[in-house]
Amino acid sequence: MIQEVLPVSRFSGTVTVPPDKSISHRAALFAALSEEESTIENYSDAADPQSTLACLRQLGVSATQAGDRVVIRGVGRDGFTIPEQPLDCGNSGTTMRLLGGIVAGAGVSCTLTGDESLSARTMKRIMDPLLEMGCRIRGREGRFAPLTVDRHKGVKEISFPLPIASAQLKSAVLLAGLFGEKPTEVVEKVQSRDHTERLLGLRCEPSPAGTVIRSSREDVIPAQNYRIPGDFSAASFWLAAGSILAGSELTLRNVGMNPTRTAALQILEEMGADFRVINQRSEGREPVADIEVRSAKLRAVKPDPSLVPNCIDELPILMVAMCFAGGSSVISGAEELRHKETDRLSAMEEILRRAGASVEAKPDGLVIHGRTDFRPLGAEYPTWHDHRMAMSAAILASASDKPSLIQGAECTAISYPAFWDHLTFLSQ
Repeated sequence: MIQEVLPVSRFSGTVTVPPDKSISHRAALFAALSEEESTIENYSDAADPQSTLACLRQLGVSATQAGDRVVIRGVGRDGFTIPEQPLDCGNSGTTMRLLGGIVAGAGVSCTLTGDESLSARTMKRIMDPLLEMGCRIRGREGRFAPLTVDRHKGVKEISFPLPIASAQLKSAVLLAGLFGEKPTEVVEKVQSRDHTERLLGLRCEPSPAGTVIRSSREDVIPAQNYRIPGDFSAASFWLAAGSILAGSELTLRNVGMNPTRTAALQILEEMGADFRVINQRSEGREPVADIEVRSAKLRAVKPDPSLVPNCIDELPILMVAMCFAGGSSVISGAEELRHKETDRLSAMEEILRRAGASVEAKPDGLVIHGRTDFRPLGAEYPTWHDHRMAMSAAILASASDKPSLIQGAECTAISYPAFWDHLTFLSQ
């Protein structure tokens, strides 16, 4: 599908952002591992979390959905059945990595598959520690899906220093550790998203080497009865949109404010963005708030690389905002973007160049020479079937004074099915 994006003079209005994808995945997976029934409200209807539900059903888990409410009858650690067909994770790396940790720890004989994009992403990072734990898992060429899991002789405890700040890798190891008699520990030097340890109530202790997070069969897996917060990553598109177009005023409702997810707010604040966090509250174990944002004159920044793990998904739209910031912004420490749905550093370089922005590529980031009077060219933007590329290009194109085209625009359904409707609704 090719989507035309027309020039927007300003953004205005109120929008409730879609449910958090990361938390939706985890809520469903952890509910299945519990021995109780869970009721999850505001579950995401995006393609990726729906892939997680479909895989759980194949494993014998009762997961019924009515509207945005999902009821899951937990089967406990040892209640999964062997699926008759491969578990299709679709485009969802979170499904493959987290569910991979669970079925490998449980010793459920199965195969995990995915679409062409997912099958091109390496799974070696989770395979290596899982093999060290005594799990039996193998992949195509030793690193790619399909992944085949077999029964094992027991999960061995390990101490695993996290080599990169990756919540998915951390979660895969901890979830497999839930099946071990003795505690497995993950040592995290740079904090990544902490939804897994929050929602499972895992033990976390500071140490000279970093935060130590432990899991074992001793951990009682709680029912997951709560309302999913709005997705901060989705909100970031409107935070940028509201900042770059003069006269814009937006209110974003029900935004998840987990401190391990909101580094983009810190970067936008350093850029001079005008926003206000209001109505702070909690949904289950997660903080939530509303955010008001108004247009502002932005300035260039050089974000501390230590912030990158907690804004890795928001970096593409931050790059768009940097085009409108006076001076040269420098992003470093973002090499992980090369291993997402596409090489997001190369993809964003191409998108920004097509818009007429001045950009320089680096192995681990980009240098963006922004201007406060920047006006993007009308252009046709590729998306590489990557939802974040499509939405970033759309916000960029909105600031042009000429129409633009977004290729493969349907890929936004991976994380934000209502994105195009919301873009129309908020455009003036």
